Parts: sequence; structure tokens; C-alpha cells
Amino acid sequence: MSRIPIGPAASAAAKPVNVISFPGGPNWPIWVAQERGLFSGRGVTVEVAATPGSVFQWTRLAMGYSNLAITLMDNVIAYREGQGEVPVQVPDAVAVMAADSRVMAALVTLPEIQSYSALRGRTLSIDVAATGFALLLVAMLERGGLGNGDYELVRVGGMADRFEALKRREHAGAMFSAPFAGRLKDIGFNILDTGKSVVDAYQNHVVAVRRGWAERNRAQVVGFIRGFSDAVEWLYDPANRAEALAIFERNSSQRGADAAANAYAVLFDAEQGFARKGAFDAEGIRQVLALRARYGTPQKQLGEAGTYCDLGFLEQAMALPSP
Repeated sequence: MSRIPIGPAASAAAKPVNVISFPGGPNWPIWVAQERGLFSGRGVTVEVAATPGSVFQWTRLAMGYSNLAITLMDNVIAYREGQGEVPVQVPDAVAVMAADSRVMAALVTLPEIQSYSALRGRTLSIDVAATGFALLLVAMLERGGLGNGDYELVRVGGMADRFEALKRREHAGAMFSAPFAGRLKDIGFNILDTGKSVVDAYQNHVVAVRRGWAERNRAQVVGFIRGFSDAVEWLYDPANRAEALAIFERNSSQRGADAAANAYAVLFDAEQGFARKGAFDAEGIRQVLALRARYGTPQKQLGEAGTYCDLGFLEQAMALPSP
């Protein structure tokens, strides 16, 4: 297929946007938008920096080295409220769109670990202890009958690092979202449980930004959102599947046609795949808040779900004419 032509919005010099993201599938729409001119058609150029973990990501966002972050919704709340892993606070942090699959994260364990009781005295790998999937994991372990002293959480880094560590059998288990969980299951690891055992819904990755920067650079934020959303719609079209898989293989560290096909089947499933048009899961945000209110430190009164989102940028982006 030919590239989508650059429209009037890109007739002037495109403005740069720096995005910091974890490696993997959530970046697929960015790869598509870059290769097919969907960002340049909205007047922006996007540079992506990979982060080894959420602390590095939020430190860079706080210092202004990165403009946007693709990150878990829990991180937005934590670093806005001063409950992050490190004393970095971003008081004007907001999520401006939902950014990945609605598949619930899973606790994946070594093949021989078939019950929560088998995790007693074992180590589990996490990115950090104070944010992200760690809170979901603690709630699941608690429901499985394990208290704080029954296991050890070891900081390893982002999902790609935890994936490799588990394959090397360095730990008994870890939390994974799609498609990592499926890849581990395919090679013999055990999906012990999913987040559905403790929450009915969960908002995973979002695009986060500092509101002050976003207000001063509204055109870049709106252009990024619309380019990302148009790429998601393009990815959902079955007619584009072959080219989508080729784009994945060119850009992802997960090599091979099978990895691309498996990721596509999960991330662009009609029921549980990427959110369409950047739509948030309001109940999922409320469940994230409930977990943070219960396990976050220091304990404090949190706001309502809408406190941590700014729908204005998304609404403006969705109102733009089609390319």
C-alpha cells in the first residue's frame, strides 16, 4: 500500500515530540504512524526513547527530557501524588489517551509452580515495588493466602527484562501483559492467575504528559494522539495485516513471523485489543485508584478518576478531519 500523503497540517515544518516508552507491542502504532506518514501528516515528528524501567521514565518526564510517556495508568497517579518509587513528583501529570491492549495482566510462573502455596519462600521479579503491576501482584498474592513475609519481590526492570530473567529461571514468577504472557505460555511456563481475580477492570498503558508542557504545545500533543489513533485503526483493518506484521518485524526485538502473528492476534483482538480512538476505561481507572488507595505509600486521599485524565486533547484530536 502507498503511504498516506502528507496533508495541509504538515505543510509547515513538522514539530518534534519526544516519547519515552517501554520496548514492545504498545509501540506498534508508533511504528506504523512513522512508516506511513501518519505523524508527519499531523505536523509532528516522533522520536522514541526506550526506558529500562518506570523510575528512569518518570525522572526524564519530570525533568523535561521527554515530552510524553507511554506508561501504566498507575504510574500517572503515583508520580502525581508523590507515591512513586523515588521522590520524584510530577504534580501536573495527566493521561491524555489510552494506549494499549485491554487484556488483563497475568502472573506467569515457572512450569513447576502450580499454586500460590508453591510461591512461599520464593522470589518474584518486578519493575519497582511502589508502582505499576507490583500493586496488582501484591493483591493477587494476598488473595492466594500469601503475606508480605512469605515471598520476596526483586527489582529487575521493565517487562522485557523480566521476560528474559524468567526464561533464565532467576525467579519463580512475574507479572506480564500481552503478548509476553502468551509467549511464555507457548514455551512451557505457567499462567498461574490473572488480575481478574482481584479486579474486574484495569486501565493498562496510557499516554501521559505534563499538563503545563501540553498546554504550551497543544498542536504536538493533538497531532500525536490523532496519528497514534489513526495507526490503531489501520492496524485493526484485516486488509493491512500482512504489512502490519512486516512493520512489527522491522521494528521489534521480538524476531520471527510467529512472534509478530501472535502479538497481532492478542493486541488487535476485537474484544480485548487496543482501545479504539484512545478511549479510556473509566472503571479500569477506578480499580487502579482502589488498589493505590489500599497499597500505595505514603497513604493519602486520592482524587476521582477524572482528576488524572485530560480529555480535552483527545476530543480535539478526534475532531480533526480524516487524512
